[in-house]
Amino acid sequence: MLKIVVLAALSSLVVLCIGQQAKADDWKPVDTSDLQMKTPVVEKDADAEGIFWERRVEDKWDGSQDQRITRNYVRIKIFTDKGKEDYSTIDIEYEGSTSIGDIAGRTIKPDGTILELKKQDVFERTLIKAGGLKLKAKSFALPGVEPGAIIEYRWRESDNNQADFYVRLPIQRSIPYRLMKLSVKPLVIPDYVMRTQSFQGQISPFVRDSDGFSTTIVENVKAAHDEPDMPPDDSAKFWMLIYYDAAKKATPEKFWAQFGKERYERWKSFMKVNDDVRSAAAKITADAATADQKLQRLFDFCRSKIKNVNNNASGLTAEAKAKLKDNKTPADTLKAGAGSGFDIDMLFLALATAAGFDARPASLPNRERAFFQPGFADGFFLRDYEVAVRVGSEWKFFDPASSYVPFGMLRWQEEGEQALICDPKESAFAPTPMSAPEKSLTNSTANLKLEEDGTMEGDVTVTYTGHNAIVMKYDGDSDSAAEREKKLIDAVKAHLSTAEVTDVHVENATDLDLPLVYKYHIRVPGYAQRTGKRLFLQAAFFRHGVQARYTATERRYPIYYHYPWSESDDVTIELPAGYELDHADAPSPFKIGATTEYNVAIQISKDRKTLHYKRTFSFGGNNSILFPAKVYPDLKKIFDAVHESDEHTITLKSASAPASGN
Repeated sequence: MLKIVVLAALSSLVVLCIGQQAKADDWKPVDTSDLQMKTPVVEKDADAEGIFWERRVEDKWDGSQDQRITRNYVRIKIFTDKGKEDYSTIDIEYEGSTSIGDIAGRTIKPDGTILELKKQDVFERTLIKAGGLKLKAKSFALPGVEPGAIIEYRWRESDNNQADFYVRLPIQRSIPYRLMKLSVKPLVIPDYVMRTQSFQGQISPFVRDSDGFSTTIVENVKAAHDEPDMPPDDSAKFWMLIYYDAAKKATPEKFWAQFGKERYERWKSFMKVNDDVRSAAAKITADAATADQKLQRLFDFCRSKIKNVNNNASGLTAEAKAKLKDNKTPADTLKAGAGSGFDIDMLFLALATAAGFDARPASLPNRERAFFQPGFADGFFLRDYEVAVRVGSEWKFFDPASSYVPFGMLRWQEEGEQALICDPKESAFAPTPMSAPEKSLTNSTANLKLEEDGTMEGDVTVTYTGHNAIVMKYDGDSDSAAEREKKLIDAVKAHLSTAEVTDVHVENATDLDLPLVYKYHIRVPGYAQRTGKRLFLQAAFFRHGVQARYTATERRYPIYYHYPWSESDDVTIELPAGYELDHADAPSPFKIGATTEYNVAIQISKDRKTLHYKRTFSFGGNNSILFPAKVYPDLKKIFDAVHESDEHTITLKSASAPASGN
């Protein structure tokens, strides 16, 4: 009985001590029941669980500039060693004009001991996300984290250039949360009201507080678990958008008509055609006979003759960029020979108009961020822009400002989308085409020699076209030659760990038109497995060590591929002296409608000294890039079949070895 009383007293003391320190440091009191809790509440198998996340957003506007201050306060309970590993180090990501400050953190151990985060332990670093996206982060490791502990941290986000009046608030996180509290102090804008829209979940109405903030609470939020080939976060995970709209909300049809008209009027001066533009258009298209030829000439001129100040490979120094004046018309861009991506697109539009085409600015969604929903009457998802030109009865789309995007394509983020053709009278949506799989080809060739001990050695060339090349060029156009070489070597060793890669050449890394090409010499000890007088060889050299695309038996989210693609492998292997094929059967080909096709051919030279392996694979034909979760088992079977076929082994035997089965 005495022991129980003492423990109760100690528990009260813990709460008192924690509460006193929290008050001094503006921390909330910690409930001893949370410290003593052994299992999570929201998801029973969670390694860690958020007790709460409070976000308090205050917007201020002086009529010309918007300032947003967001204060965050997070408290998390750690249950397992994996939870400790995953959540003891924190990255507060930010980008653009956002700054991070007032960072504080601490760990409350199960016995109530408090360990404070020291200011000198907070540092800044750059994170590389999927697709090569670079973000900054304030990072820190909380001290003394262990299973059973509670960690909490807070910070302030400040943005002094938030001109579009949107607040994007993620609800789902990588761990479950018992409570998400969202408070917003809205702007006061004449004739506008604050509105909210939730996606992939429901939010209760905001309730006005006495301090001018409006608050909503979401309870028992399940974790968002990442899966391979997921839709963009904003189309898969629970989040909320706070935005400002006219007090009288329009129907989607009326909204988009007005939106397109306003955008056209806003950009009108940037499309202006004068005598200089007419003269340039006539000169550029002088030798063109067809509409496509004229547009190709104009497109090539804007890409190659006008330097893009936003492109790392433009060749413009920081000093040269600083001397450039803002272009107010296409003629200014033409005269300067340089401009922003917007300037270049508007110059192309003006040149096309001068050449007799019906050209319009087009506002596009970006499906890297979210799948567009025209029924949501707001421009939040329609932030990209390109040029639409009517050719015959259809609209064609062009993006000369995106340096590595060839004529006839858009960035993958904008293909297969609905583009709003902006017009002062009748704005309307039109679909952008999606590039076929053969446009985005990875063509890999290798001339190799296999040694008797299983070592493989030879020369490799890998050529990337279409979106494959575009993505890689953008990711690496600011890299040095040494950095590009290291990336290549790291990529090869990721699936051929014993590989020795030398004589590396990266060609056309910043060229506007030519494919991206990797060339290198490779030596792989132990590539083929030797058993007695036999060698077991995986002929699919470029697929050696590549893991299966899908391993999970179940799927939560739809399956989404960024764009259709194709692969072609051509491998020639000189066999070791004294060895010959012993069963050289090839995997079976397959084709599923227009969506995917897989073929392998294996041949032996007439002198039986050289093996030739050829593989082709394509996926995404007929614009098939998004599939519901229910078809995951079928997709998994397809990629499992590809993986199994790629791992197909060929047996070589020494001439002195008996035939198989003897």
